[in-house]
Amino acid sequence: MTRLLGRALATPFGLAALGCLVLAGWALWTGGILDGAVARQVRTSSVYAAPGIDLDVAAAEQVIGNRRLVVIILGPDDDLSDACDDVKTAAAGTVVVLLKPDGDDDVDTYGCSTIDREGDRYLGRAVAVETTISDGVDPFHDRWIDAVKVIVVNYDQLAKSGFIPSDARTISPSLPRYTLAGAAVGAVVLGAAVLFVAARRVGRRAAVTHARRDAATDSRTLCTAAVAVVAQQIIDLDARYAAAARPIATTPKGKPAPRQPDFASRYRNITADYAKLFTEIADADERGETDYSRYTRRAESLAKRLHTLAED
Repeated sequence: MTRLLGRALATPFGLAALGCLVLAGWALWTGGILDGAVARQVRTSSVYAAPGIDLDVAAAEQVIGNRRLVVIILGPDDDLSDACDDVKTAAAGTVVVLLKPDGDDDVDTYGCSTIDREGDRYLGRAVAVETTISDGVDPFHDRWIDAVKVIVVNYDQLAKSGFIPSDARTISPSLPRYTLAGAAVGAVVLGAAVLFVAARRVGRRAAVTHARRDAATDSRTLCTAAVAVVAQQIIDLDARYAAAARPIATTPKGKPAPRQPDFASRYRNITADYAKLFTEIADADERGETDYSRYTRRAESLAKRLHTLAED
């Protein structure tokens, strides 16, 4: 039996079959076939919330945008260090922040940087990132979306200081890898001749699909980041709007006190445009659009208007 198997592997068909099996195994392994629930989620997302955690994951992903940041919120009985080990491959190249409730008014945190650095001199920076990225989240033990916002602010400060890269995260979908594995197994069954023909067709289609999906993902990520910036600017100006929109006070002489009606009107116009833009983006998601560049440009225009409003 061993001799027969050796002779079969020595033939061109046997070598092709062996190569296809190796390729299939590699595709399944790198695609995350053995990933747990947390790793599967963060492989293509920036946020994971365990069952029972009151967090709007979609809103949290918009807050994070395309930063190289992953926030994982687990249950009170979960082990944060074990979760860090589980997601190091799925969230490679990011700063992972793990949180969980600790009592009634506290948050247990764990930093897990997976950004590769060359040389030992970056070890201290990694430690600094892991210990400071979650500073200030304890008061938000029951408001997880605000805790995510605090982590994002800390991340931006660390990026400006050069402790972590400021470039965007790149996500490689696992679906093409599974498709490649299935094509390889099918090629072994159908034979070397069918493999040659099928591989060319599948390869071309996979390349086109992969390029289209990557373009759509990048376009949507840039749009999400731009919209998140506008949302943060609106939040920052909310207090000023509340003051500007109060009823006109009167002076002792009975004359109206000066106020800024123009600020309130401009603020309302901008927020109305933002709400309209957000609705159009949601409609584009339902239609399955792949090009979000026009929405990104509108969000950037709103950001400029808000910046001008803030300076005025």
